[in-house]
Amino acid sequence: MLDRRRFLQQAALVGTAGLVGISPLANAASQEEKTLRLYNIHTGESLKATFWADGGFIDSEVQDIDLLMRDHRANQALAMQRDLYLNLYRLQQALNPNQPIQIISGYRSPQTNQMLRAASNGVAKHSLHMEGRALDIRFPGISCRDLQKAALQMRKGGVGYYPQSGFVHIDTGRVRQWTA
Repeated sequence: MLDRRRFLQQAALVGTAGLVGISPLANAASQEEKTLRLYNIHTGESLKATFWADGGFIDSEVQDIDLLMRDHRANQALAMQRDLYLNLYRLQQALNPNQPIQIISGYRSPQTNQMLRAASNGVAKHSLHMEGRALDIRFPGISCRDLQKAALQMRKGGVGYYPQSGFVHIDTGRVRQWTA
């Protein structure tokens, strides 16, 4: 087991010029299986998918997640950005929810985005949802404020806090935050 000082020394060596290969700690973390438990509130579909194992994505599982994230209005799916699933997994691990993550919105077709934009001023014209780079989510049993704080701590993209609507938006765009 590495103590803190030894870990920091190894991390510094790895970061200097790649003089040392991947540390045992980092290698172990990349090898662990990553599983998401999801529930789409609009379609009623549930999914438990191990999307990462042996250091890489499992394409068939990622495709199953992509299907669950589809635009339910247009019944269209898109290959979502995989970093989004890694970020969702990080949130799941940080918050340790005992229920599946609720998906409010994943992919949105341009037509659906325009329809939602016409009905609300809170929908971006060039939404990252249309690029498969954004999700609107909530974790049952976890306050939206706590979810927002955990997402902000990751510093892995945009975080929108929608307390009136009861969800948090995460995306893989530049690091930024807003409240609607």
